[in-house]
Amino acid sequence: MAVLIECLCHKKQSLRNKVCSCGEDLVKLKRANRINYWIAYHVGKKLKWERVGRSIEKAKSADGKRRGQKRENRIFEIKPESKMTFNELSSWYLGLEKVKSLKYFPTKKILLNKFNSELGNMVVGEIKPIDLENLQAKRKREGMADASIDAEIGEARTMINKAFDNDMMSGEVIKVFKKVKKILKRNSNARKRILTIEEFNKLYYYLPLHSKQILATGFYSGMRLGEILSLTWDKVLLTAGVIRLEAGDTKDKEPREIPICDELYSILKAIPRDLHDKHVFLYQRKPIKNIQTSLETASRKAGIVYGKLVKDGFIFHDLRHTFNTYMRKAGVSESVIMEITGHSTREMFDRYNTIDEEDRREAIKKLEGFLSKATENVNKALTK
Repeated sequence: MAVLIECLCHKKQSLRNKVCSCGEDLVKLKRANRINYWIAYHVGKKLKWERVGRSIEKAKSADGKRRGQKRENRIFEIKPESKMTFNELSSWYLGLEKVKSLKYFPTKKILLNKFNSELGNMVVGEIKPIDLENLQAKRKREGMADASIDAEIGEARTMINKAFDNDMMSGEVIKVFKKVKKILKRNSNARKRILTIEEFNKLYYYLPLHSKQILATGFYSGMRLGEILSLTWDKVLLTAGVIRLEAGDTKDKEPREIPICDELYSILKAIPRDLHDKHVFLYQRKPIKNIQTSLETASRKAGIVYGKLVKDGFIFHDLRHTFNTYMRKAGVSESVIMEITGHSTREMFDRYNTIDEEDRREAIKKLEGFLSKATENVNKALTK
């Protein structure tokens, strides 16, 4: 093990050298505080280099620490995360081409920026469970929703896992994140908002034409917003009366066939086809990316509360709850509904199926009818 100096030409050499082979006066560079100090040591057969900075005292201290670790067989503690900050790790992660190509990349960036506003300057290897728990507590005091707090820390956890897969991180950091439990209990945030027929009609009235068509498609098909916005005409078979999604078009990577009802048929039939773009839903001859702004405006005009984090607030995804619930009320079997909406498990189906006051009243009526009939049969038997 040794302490080395780095010349301006980047050559690393002995502390005893006074002049570099490039001609630089190393003594003068030391006095001017322009020398970087390094320590070098072996881990197994590999030679490791570690830059310490411009302080000879720190370099000697780091060298002594590594010598001690080697004697105690603790050299494995020298890991990449021992010097990298969360800000630096985030720059690497958000710069990955695959990550940048994700549809929800802007959301990932917002979540990591928020996380880094508190812990960005912390060295990754120094984080402890208490740091994440303190962050959770602070976010709660700020009034942030439990789901949003979990999403912020969850995104940092996803980044750590990616770094681990690429040998940039040890399993010790992953353990820290695993020890911190989510605030939101399982299924406690399952949305139960459904859009009444009256609300749908009001929203439809106030929306611009291109957004009307998208809203109606969600209402009458139960498709996800992403599936609708990326829908192309080759998937819409009006003659056969179905929309055929391939595995690559769906969230669960399973092909799906959605029947087209008469109302939706009329809406889709009326949409003009653009010769230069295969997408169904266009605005000014360009594929529509989102309708949140128009949906918010229409909701306000219709007197409907809008927003995911607002009590009884409506968001586009609630149309899947609405579709599931109305299909069940119409008497469609659960297995058929699950096939159309792409719910692979009963648990997920139940999350999207809302039991409302009308269902409860109907249940009581059925119970009353059953008990009345049973009582009548008992009385008949007694009078015989």
